[in-house]
Amino acid sequence: MSDQPHIPVMLPEVLAGLQARDGETYVDGTFGAGGYTRGILEAADCRVLGIDRDPDVRETAGQMRRVYPGRFVFGFGSFSMMEDMIGMVNVPDVNGVVLDLGVSSIQLDQAERGFSFQKDGPLDMRVARFGPTAADVVNGFEADELAAIFRIHGEERHARRAAQAIVRARQDEPITRTLQLAGILSKAVGGKLGRRIHPATRAFQGLRIYVNNELGELMRGLEAAERVLKPLGRLVVVAFHSLEDRIVKTFLRERAGLTGGRSRHQPETPPEREPSFSLMSRKALVVSEREAAENPRSRSARLRVAIRTEHKPWPCGEGTVTGVPSYRRLEEIVQ
Repeated sequence: MSDQPHIPVMLPEVLAGLQARDGETYVDGTFGAGGYTRGILEAADCRVLGIDRDPDVRETAGQMRRVYPGRFVFGFGSFSMMEDMIGMVNVPDVNGVVLDLGVSSIQLDQAERGFSFQKDGPLDMRVARFGPTAADVVNGFEADELAAIFRIHGEERHARRAAQAIVRARQDEPITRTLQLAGILSKAVGGKLGRRIHPATRAFQGLRIYVNNELGELMRGLEAAERVLKPLGRLVVVAFHSLEDRIVKTFLRERAGLTGGRSRHQPETPPEREPSFSLMSRKALVVSEREAAENPRSRSARLRVAIRTEHKPWPCGEGTVTGVPSYRRLEEIVQ
């Protein structure tokens, strides 16, 4: 392995939330560079199933198998498939699941992957390297469809303005490069002056989330974790965007029986089902000032921890995801 391994965001807090123990089994649903997996395997004499749908991580997974023989197995695919993967590797009980949402710094830094506009590259954005690219979406979708993606997935206030600018620009030539798209969005949304983030950031986020169906994967992954975790097993989720964090927060609150009342003057509505999770805290943990200074990309991280109860998992698709923009409706609008 590298002499300077990748250190994932909030690693001490993730390990504290997971509380790995000897002889137990854990799932790292977003294996990436293997930072969380390495931390878990060093924390206890345990076993880890790493999952990732990015084919570029297979070499790292192979190295991890050699360093931790018999203690690490890898499953290629989405973390929403963890239940099937657990069955294939014959894991009897799962004591913890870790999910680190979004894309990794390694992916962002590879210009040829097309996730970032910091360097010029093809407008790709596919984590799994198959299916429609971001360029296919930008050049093929109507203005209303693009605006829905930017507004719902990217939370871009000027979604329609951005979408209309793209439709006008692609009439002259196809939009195929990251800096090309970033320039169009900058002119449409507004320059850097007075803005905390680059004007193309939210639209790029929306495209990436849509291309990889990240919100659908997140909901299915949370439900899969609920099914595979044994009683007292722990779910640890690190989110970097408010939209993702709201989905995780609402899912866990509902599963913990903490559905809110109609107003702050009314008591919380009692759950219709027995709670499948209990919460370590109602508030998310945030990154420390020191880590934020050392790694600016970690500044928006939010970590939530929940403990599985002895009650049955809720049926798939049940829950309101209150307060979250309707990504299910978007899937109906944009096919």
